[in-house]
Amino acid sequence: MRETRTTNPELLELIRFLRKQSRENKAKIWKAVAEKLAASRRRRAAVNVSRINRYTSKNDTVVVPGKVLGAGELNHPVTVAAFAFSETAKQKIKKARGKCLTIPELVKKNPKGSNVKIIG
Repeated sequence: MRETRTTNPELLELIRFLRKQSRENKAKIWKAVAEKLAASRRRRAAVNVSRINRYTSKNDTVVVPGKVLGAGELNHPVTVAAFAFSETAKQKIKKARGKCLTIPELVKKNPKGSNVKIIG
């Protein structure tokens, strides 16, 4: 049986970008996120808003190497960067006065990756 790989060009470009930023900024967090994104789709993170609520506090910054789903409630503002968001997850994060970012936007804002949590 032959090995299958990710064929999504957007995802492949993101993985390359994260590895490059990790080398340039000496930030191991971006390499860790790239490795999690490179995993098979079955092993990629699908995180509910309730989990983000449980493991964060007010004004935290979180990166999800996968998709954020809308189950649960969020009762404090959080900045969330992810590969993908469901519509309900975006609405709940914005309702709690949080921000939804793409992973490259977060890397540009915080190249060193300081005070960023990986959830997933």
